[in-house]
Amino acid sequence: MLSQLIDISYLVAVVLFVLGIKYMGHPDSARKGNLMAAGGMALAVLATFFTPGLNNIGLSIAGIAIGSVVGWLMSNRIKMTDMPQMVSFFNGMGGAAAALIAIAEVYGIYHGSDIGMATLMLNPNSTFYFYFAALLVSLVVGGVSFTGSIIAMGKLQGFVSGKSVRWPMQKLTNNGLLVVIAALSVLFFFLGEGNEMVIYIILALSLLFGVLFVMPIGGADMPVVISLLNSFTGLTAATTGLLFDNKVMLMGGVLVGSAGFLLTVLMCKAMNRSLTAVLLGAFNSGTGAASDREIDTTYREINLSDASILLAYARKVVIIPGYGLAVAQAQHVVHELEKLLEAKGVEVKYGIHPVAGRMPGHMNVLLAESDVSYDKLIEMEKINDEFPQTDVVVVIGANDVVNPAAELDPASPIYGMPILQADRAQNIIVIKRSMSAGYAGIENELFYNPKTRMLFGDAKSALSSLVEAVKAL
Repeated sequence: MLSQLIDISYLVAVVLFVLGIKYMGHPDSARKGNLMAAGGMALAVLATFFTPGLNNIGLSIAGIAIGSVVGWLMSNRIKMTDMPQMVSFFNGMGGAAAALIAIAEVYGIYHGSDIGMATLMLNPNSTFYFYFAALLVSLVVGGVSFTGSIIAMGKLQGFVSGKSVRWPMQKLTNNGLLVVIAALSVLFFFLGEGNEMVIYIILALSLLFGVLFVMPIGGADMPVVISLLNSFTGLTAATTGLLFDNKVMLMGGVLVGSAGFLLTVLMCKAMNRSLTAVLLGAFNSGTGAASDREIDTTYREINLSDASILLAYARKVVIIPGYGLAVAQAQHVVHELEKLLEAKGVEVKYGIHPVAGRMPGHMNVLLAESDVSYDKLIEMEKINDEFPQTDVVVVIGANDVVNPAAELDPASPIYGMPILQADRAQNIIVIKRSMSAGYAGIENELFYNPKTRMLFGDAKSALSSLVEAVKAL
C-alpha cells in the first residue's frame, strides 16, 4: 500500500512538472508554472522520505535545510543581470551532484556496502552492464556539466575571459580526450576486480574536458552553451534515477534534458550554428581572416530635444532591448516612454532577438517584469519585415544582435548569425554608454550607419531624460 502511494505521488509530481513547463511558456502564466513545478518537486521529495529502508534521514533533512536557506538567499539577492550566471551555477551543481552520487556508488561497491553488485563484477550479466552504463553516463556527463557550467559562469561574471580561448590542435585535443574517456569506459567493463582507479581517472578527465569544451567558446555564443549544459544536467538526473530505480527522478531528468535539448536546437537556429558544431566546440563561423572591408567610422550624435521630437512625431517606433537595458534596470522607464508615445498616437513595438542578453528569453522576462504587454514583443523573424516601414528604431544596450557585419562580413566571428535588421529603418537612435564593442568583442557597424544617431549615457538616465523631454512637447 505504501509503495503504491509513493508511486501515485511520483505520478502527480511528474504531471505538475509537465504542467509547470507548459505554463512557463508564456509570461502571463510563468509564475503559476513555476509554483506548479516547485510543488511537484516538494511532493516528490516528501514521498521519497517514506521509501522503505531509507537511511541517513537526519543527514538528508539537514542537507535540504542548508540548501533551501542558501537558495532562498541567492534568489532574493540576485540581480536580473546576474540571472544567467546563477542558472549556470545551478546547472553545475546538478552535474556535480550526479558525479558525486556515481562516485559514492563506486566506493560502496568496492568497499562493501553493495555486496551484490560487487559479486556481479566477477560474473557480469545484463544487470551489471545496464547499471554501470547508467553510472558512467552520470559520472562523465555530470563532470563535464559541472566544470563546463562553472567556466560558463566565469565568462559571464568576468573572472574568466569572455573571449574565445584557443590553443594549437584544439579540436584534436578535445576530440582525443573524448576518445580516451570512451576507451577507458569500455575498458572498465573488462578489467574485472581491480578497476576502481579507472573510474576516478574517468572523472578527472571528464572534469578537464568540461573546461576545454567551454573555454574556446566566445561570449556571443554563451546562450547556446547554457542551454546545452542544462540538457546535460537533465540527462544526469535521468541516469541517476535509473541507478536508484527512482521514477520521478528519471522522468524529471528526461523532461529537463529534452526541454534543454530542444531549446539548444532553437538557439542554434537563432544563431546559425549547427548542433554538430556546438558539440564539437566549433562555434565561431567566421573565416578568421582579416576583413578587407573598409568602413567609415564616423559617428553622429543626437541631443535629447531632437530625439524626443523624432520619436513623438513618428508613426511607428520599434524598441530593441539588449543587455545594457538589463544592467541599468531601465525596463520600467522604457515602458513609461512606450506609454507616452502611444498617447501621442505612435505605434510602439519591441523587437526581440532570441539570444539578446545573456540567456534565452532574457529580454522577454525583463520587459514582462515592467508589465509590457506580451503582444508587443515581436520575434526577430516577424519584426524584420516591418523595419522598412518603421520611422525610428531605438536600440537600447543591444550590440551584436543588430550588427550588420553578421550579414556583410564573412571574416566576422558572428557572420551568418541572424540579426535584427535595424539598419533597414528610416532613422536609428542608439542609446549606449560609449562606442565600446559588444560581448563578441567586435565593432558594431550599425553605429556608423548614416541613419544612426548616438545618444550617449546610462540607459536608465538617458531614457528618464528622454521621457521628460517627450512630456514637455
